Amino acid sequence: MTALWVMYGIKNCDTIKKARRYLEAADINYEFHDYRASGLSDALLTQFIDQLSYPTLLNTRGTTWRKLSEAEREAVTDSESAKALMLTHPAIIKRPVLRAPDGTLLVGFTEATYQAFIQEKS
Repeated sequence: MTALWVMYGIKNCDTIKKARRYLEAADINYEFHDYRASGLSDALLTQFIDQLSYPTLLNTRGTTWRKLSEAEREAVTDSESAKALMLTHPAIIKRPVLRAPDGTLLVGFTEATYQAFIQEKS
């Protein structure tokens, strides 16, 4: 059996939908992990932050960020405070996060970046 790719995100996100269509068209065997339906563990988020850094993961341009109070936004000063915020508001994590079978992560989606990442990791 071939190793499985995992996509993390939120089911109703338009970017997630595009990325999923791309993987399906490319016949990539993957599992989808919806933060809202399946949750987000501290351990998993720590792995993401350790590999990618919290500024890479934290979506400061989205609706969830804009809805936070100024005090909540200013409280994000390091990886621990960012992790606490992301655990409370998983929709604030940039999407999608794609994990290759070797554990390497990619954040965001464009066809070009997915194609290159998949070729490199396959």
